[in-house]
Amino acid sequence: MSVDLGRIGIWVGSWAMQGPEGLAAAAELDELGFGALWLGGSSGDLRLVTDVLGVTRRLVVATGIVNVWTEPAATTAQAFAATSGAYPDRVLLGLGAGHKHHVEAVTEHRYLRPYSKVVSYLDELDAAPAPVPPQARVLAALGPKMLGLAGTRAGGAHPYLVTSEHTRRARQILGPGPLLAPEQTVLLESDPTRAREAARGMVSFYLIAPNYTNNWLRLGFTPDDLADGGSDRLVDALVAWGDLDAIRARIDEHHQAGADHVSLQVVAPRGEVPREAYRRLAAGLLH
Repeated sequence: MSVDLGRIGIWVGSWAMQGPEGLAAAAELDELGFGALWLGGSSGDLRLVTDVLGVTRRLVVATGIVNVWTEPAATTAQAFAATSGAYPDRVLLGLGAGHKHHVEAVTEHRYLRPYSKVVSYLDELDAAPAPVPPQARVLAALGPKMLGLAGTRAGGAHPYLVTSEHTRRARQILGPGPLLAPEQTVLLESDPTRAREAARGMVSFYLIAPNYTNNWLRLGFTPDDLADGGSDRLVDALVAWGDLDAIRARIDEHHQAGADHVSLQVVAPRGEVPREAYRRLAAGLLH
């Protein structure tokens, strides 16, 4: 199995890609030349993945992520076999443990030992009647231990809301072979006040998630950076805002640090599909 993501893709929440408008946006991303579309909060039945594949010709569709607590491994394995069989080399299964506050709110699970939970999920995918090949899956890995697992039990890692310094450290842990595909949040806004206000609204949502805050502390940020919605220093490091040159420079930093592919998440109101921003990014970055 060989999945070519290209150098730049788009990351968007699944909730924004539902229905005719979302599928039309996916078809346009294909035409614009992006290599992959990452669907955040993906269901293990891969129905939306299949729908998107059906309206595109060459775009790789990746899950970013299927949650190992909420989506049964048997369902995911069966759906992956069917979808990848119908659309060879165009499906990538992103998996991860998600967040404690979400998992415990929507399931009966206690969010304990997430690393072990991911391992057991991978074991189930390996033991399924139609196993998911390790190279066809990537892990939402932030810390060193999960990154190590991504390099040995999966085809690589899909870190979310990280800096190029994290990409550099991740490549050192993964080694030269596995895929490294970080997400980079972007905002086409050059006014610092407006840009930081919008970016902080996105970043602050994750300040209650210890997996992210612990990762930022490992990268050298301080508790003060995590207070009051996040410092300018934190926001500027996590969200690439400005003109196309500023965003291109941040993407280049990730590639120079060892990324194979960078998925761009455009800051936009929840549920909005920022198609005009996609067109501007494609014109400035892909051609």
